[in-house]
Amino acid sequence: MSKVMKAAAVISFTAAIITAGLFCRLGKDIYLTLAITFGTVAYHLGMRLLVGLLYNIGMRNRADFTKKWYQLHAWENKLYQFLNVRAWKDKMPTYDPETFSIKKHTWNEIAQTMCQSELVHETNMILSFLPLLAVKWFGSFWVFFITSVCSAIFDLLFVIMQRYNRARIVKMALREKRKTLGEISQ
Repeated sequence: MSKVMKAAAVISFTAAIITAGLFCRLGKDIYLTLAITFGTVAYHLGMRLLVGLLYNIGMRNRADFTKKWYQLHAWENKLYQFLNVRAWKDKMPTYDPETFSIKKHTWNEIAQTMCQSELVHETNMILSFLPLLAVKWFGSFWVFFITSVCSAIFDLLFVIMQRYNRARIVKMALREKRKTLGEISQ
């Protein structure tokens, strides 16, 4: 998924530059429309890649999953049941599946990675609305608004998935920790 996302970001950025150049040279509105479309796609993909990279540099998949921010609220389980998260969570793409591999990582490490992933998607949700600033120059409020809302909802699905799965992973991490402490004390 990582290669696909990076390639799509580069292709859409390149297409935005080419179509913007064609608009400047030929003045046809279709090229402006395409430049805005490709530019918006490039922003959404590039921003997500950059946010993920910055969190990775800063946190290195190390988060304290016991902090209040990461704890489930009482109402969340009802919401997740209503949304039937259990049925669709396994169908969602994973940017880097190795970071969630139980063959390569402990349950504790996976729980921490899930916390970082949640923060990445929450940040992406907020930054999804930045393209609304382009309305000042290009107009088309509803186009920018709809793409921003759809992008934020896309990231919200990943936040929900991380929070839904993490409760079970944290239980396994705590069990793993107790087992390790039990082995040390013997």
